[in-house]
Amino acid sequence: MSNADRISEYIVTEFLPDLTPAQLPSDQDLLADGVIDSLGVLKLIAWVEHHFGLAVGDTDLDPDNFRSVRAIDTYVARSRGTSVTGS
Repeated sequence: MSNADRISEYIVTEFLPDLTPAQLPSDQDLLADGVIDSLGVLKLIAWVEHHFGLAVGDTDLDPDNFRSVRAIDTYVARSRGTSVTGS
């Protein structure tokens, strides 16, 4: 399972229970569309830190890093120094 698949699965489970991960477009703007609010972003960041073993620093708290599945996947890959595998 790719990172993008794991991210989609988490977002659907936590915020969009009426969808399947396959129904969530990787470029859907989760913030503008109201899928995730400010509290949800904090929950998502905590999950990213725990699940991917990252420490999200103050400079990484840019909403654009957490705006879509693709953006989160890119952020995780960049933080790990790897390439994006599941877009």
